[in-house]
Amino acid sequence: MVKTGMQRAVQVAVLGLASAFAPGAWAALVQIVVQDGAGKPLPGAVAFLDSAQARRQVKPLVGAEVAQEKRRFVPEVLVVTAGTQVQFPNHDTVRHHVYSFSPAKKFELKLYSGMPANPVLFDQPGVVVLGCNIHDQMVGWILVVETPYYAQADGAGAVRIDKVPPGEYTLNVWHAGLPAGAPAVTRPLAVAEGGAPVAVRLVGAVP
Repeated sequence: MVKTGMQRAVQVAVLGLASAFAPGAWAALVQIVVQDGAGKPLPGAVAFLDSAQARRQVKPLVGAEVAQEKRRFVPEVLVVTAGTQVQFPNHDTVRHHVYSFSPAKKFELKLYSGMPANPVLFDQPGVVVLGCNIHDQMVGWILVVETPYYAQADGAGAVRIDKVPPGEYTLNVWHAGLPAGAPAVTRPLAVAEGGAPVAVRLVGAVP
């Protein structure tokens, strides 16, 4: 079938329209400043944007791990997307017994050295608190999210989430210094190009 000039023009226009609304088109930079109740920066805070569209785009991460080094969890806070498998390599010369009783993920890696035989699957969103049955001072956190739009705050409490499609989201902000079991602080957020930075205070969070 031979297309006329008008048909070709219409086809190009439709393709251009589809491209404009494709995922990633007109992506925005979301900036958040996280502070404690006294207005001081909260480094390491995690901000993430949730929506039905974001949940459809989320994918498991590859190569995620929480190591044990010098009797500490490294990193202390790890953010992963739902469905991610996490390795727990032990780089210390002593054995560790890693566990969690958190509702989002209950698991136990009994006394071991080196790399456990299997990674741990984190398939439910929420905060997972890590501990060691042998070394009580060891505490870590894994935050499982259902969105690809997340980031951690720098030393000034500033969070930058790049390439966010404009739309209506729920902004979630969490910090390990919140009281045990406390959920993320949430608020609605309309994302648009050139949006102003958003300030969020986590009352009760300890730096």
